[in-house]
Amino acid sequence: MILLDDRMMPDGDAHPNPPPSAGEGAPRSGAGEGNPASEYGGACLKGAPWIGVALPLSRPAPQATLPRRGGRVGGGAPHIAAAILLPLALAGCLVGPDYARPTVETPPAFKEGGARPMPPRNWRPVRPLDEAERGDWWRVFREPALDRLIRLIDVDNQSLRAQVAAYRQARALVQEARAQLFPTALGAPSIARSSTGGIERTTLTLQGSATWELDLFGRIRRLIESDVAAAQASAADIASVRLALQTQLATAYYQLRYQESLQSLLERTARAYQRSLDITQNQYNAGVAARSDVITAQTQLQTTQANAIAVGLQRANLEHAIATLIGRPPSEVSLARGSLPARPPAVPVSLPSDLLERRPDIALAERTVQSQSAQIGVAVAAFFPTVTLSASGGIAGDPARNFFAAANSFWSVAASGSQVLFDGGARTAALQAVEAAYDAAVANYRQTVLTAFMQVENGLAGQRILARQQAAQELAVQSSRRAVEIALNEYRAGTQNYTTVVTAQALELNNEVTALQVRLSRFTNAVSLIGAIGGGWDTRSLPSGEELKQFRPLPIDSGQAPRVDE
Repeated sequence: MILLDDRMMPDGDAHPNPPPSAGEGAPRSGAGEGNPASEYGGACLKGAPWIGVALPLSRPAPQATLPRRGGRVGGGAPHIAAAILLPLALAGCLVGPDYARPTVETPPAFKEGGARPMPPRNWRPVRPLDEAERGDWWRVFREPALDRLIRLIDVDNQSLRAQVAAYRQARALVQEARAQLFPTALGAPSIARSSTGGIERTTLTLQGSATWELDLFGRIRRLIESDVAAAQASAADIASVRLALQTQLATAYYQLRYQESLQSLLERTARAYQRSLDITQNQYNAGVAARSDVITAQTQLQTTQANAIAVGLQRANLEHAIATLIGRPPSEVSLARGSLPARPPAVPVSLPSDLLERRPDIALAERTVQSQSAQIGVAVAAFFPTVTLSASGGIAGDPARNFFAAANSFWSVAASGSQVLFDGGARTAALQAVEAAYDAAVANYRQTVLTAFMQVENGLAGQRILARQQAAQELAVQSSRRAVEIALNEYRAGTQNYTTVVTAQALELNNEVTALQVRLSRFTNAVSLIGAIGGGWDTRSLPSGEELKQFRPLPIDSGQAPRVDE
């Protein structure tokens, strides 16, 4: 017998089992080695109130007794009422650990941003700010061409489309799991015609049946919780992939602008070398310069011209990479030439606890932890019995002879239970496996946060150091230009050999190229830093559990954005 009570749980608690204390909210390691029912589901068994209504787990199917014509079908109401009360009485029983977000060590400020010394153990929960407002982060660079290109990622990038399809799949799994909370109904109509002793008969049967697995110990609810968290993780993965694609495109864009600026520099330098060659040729014709000076000037000019041509290959490769990122064939993309701007915008950075919570990869890792935590409850529920209600009924008779008479009706109601008595330790092993998966997810979550801290610190260090390097390098460029000017004047006056001119010109070109490289590093560092602090998710937030149950699509699901031509 199963005895149930109609009294409320204390304080109306819908989840009577407290979260385990081991591992700061994590399930107790190795819980599957003992008795999982007592470890995770004791609150469903110990101290449970009772209602004094006795319901048999099973009973013989009642013999169908057809009432007299005009009679009323009845007699099963008490059993049906009891079957309805059963899931309501145990609705609060939910085995497995209640989810508690893992804690991570969060510094009060970034070291590269002037952080003060912090205690060695300063752990606190990090909660993704899914509802925080986010914008088009790339617009801070004030590059209309870059803005148009990045917006095209949402149109045709196939990697992003694959992530959106994965999210739709995860969302469908939520609906599939939620459907298990409801009964399954089947209809089985049939018609037959027979002949006995020359008498033909037609029999029409309209029959239906329903089965319902009662979620007494929360297996289905834990499965829904796991699938909802997994779908949210998939939505966060969309944002993470989008941000990665955006930063890749922005980096490729500024690398392309660097190649264009480098090519322009080499072309200007080649023109300057042509003038030096003309001077050397005149000096040679006047008999005041050696033939070797002319050959050296020619070699210097030709080498620079070849280097300028080679830059075109790098630019073409970057243009092709940009075309791939926006999901178009390289033959369809041709970017107008431009140049690398002088300086990137400053990237403001707040506290670690404020900024790192905006990263989609942290949201992805955290929701994976929640999904694995709920899977522990699913595994624990396997140690408890399952109860299924079933019912069937219908009408069978000659459709031409008072077919809907009560004498032609039939019905049955049944309840059944099952409990695994021996499985060779399969359930225990399955529980240990999901506990290990949970521990791995927690470790991955914490490592993701630590990696985020490192990336922001690297970006802040680069922002500060590269700015100083650029200022120093610009001074070196100015000095090298003056050195070339002096060397050429002295060569014209005949007080200096051409080797000094070549050395000064080579040093000037080297400093000019280094200055361009530092400028590029500042832009790519700014892009990386913005990506490290989470970039921008526009105004999209991760879907809630209710939105997933309503099958509400993400904005990117609604179709392609308008095409924007470069």
